[in-house]
Amino acid sequence: MNTDFFDEQSDIEATLAVSKKGKGGAETEGQLTVDVYQENGDIVVRSTIAGVSPDDLDISLTKDMVTIRGSRQREEKIKTGDYYHQELHWGAFSRSIILPEEIDSDRAKATMKNGILTLRLPKRVKTKKLKISS
Repeated sequence: MNTDFFDEQSDIEATLAVSKKGKGGAETEGQLTVDVYQENGDIVVRSTIAGVSPDDLDISLTKDMVTIRGSRQREEKIKTGDYYHQELHWGAFSRSIILPEEIDSDRAKATMKNGILTLRLPKRVKTKKLKISS
């Protein structure tokens, strides 16, 4: 029997349990998983944010960083002891991403479809004026 799989599974479950509770048993903030890539002159950030209304998201941009914050609320109350297995994060979450290039935040766009948030962040066009020397 291959015990490596079971050891890895236990490690994953221990990590998930630790990530849900911080010091003193306080709830910690969840972290989003993201894909970041370039396409047609844009930096694209995609994240699965199922169960969250676009109105419950806060997206902040600077020229070199994007931060996504929100909260996913449970619709029903389930006692902790009633779970057989629990991996979904409920409550506040956020993710800050340092971008590989500067962006033009004035032209950025955000869409959400089927629980996937997509940010299109146009790369900043860098122009430089040259002075002609004589």
